[in-house]
Amino acid sequence: MRYKKSTSDQLDATFFALADPTRRAILKRLASGEVAVMDLAKPFAMSQPAISKHLKVLEKAGLVSRVQDAQKRPCRLEGKPLEEANRWLEEYRKFWEIRYGHLDELLEELKATRRPKRNSSKRKKE
Repeated sequence: MRYKKSTSDQLDATFFALADPTRRAILKRLASGEVAVMDLAKPFAMSQPAISKHLKVLEKAGLVSRVQDAQKRPCRLEGKPLEEANRWLEEYRKFWEIRYGHLDELLEELKATRRPKRNSSKRKKE
């Protein structure tokens, strides 16, 4: 029986899968289209079984699926988990945007209060 992962479980699986540079490279390659496992393994200095282990992690996270194409089973990038991860990160991006906005305001206030002092110190030297 297949169960639907909770959002938290899905995010855990997605970020776990994305934590490895080889898996990120595989996803980048799949972003340009479907690729057979043997072709996916070529640019990496590792065995095909090692690549298959990475693919299993990506499949478990729902980031990759395999399609039946005659006798081949090329891999395909599935974007929905990435979209959900991006949506989660977007909330924090907004948080930091507000914080940086407050910091910008504070810096502008500091600049405004310091300007007259600089001018007055220059006048004293002259």
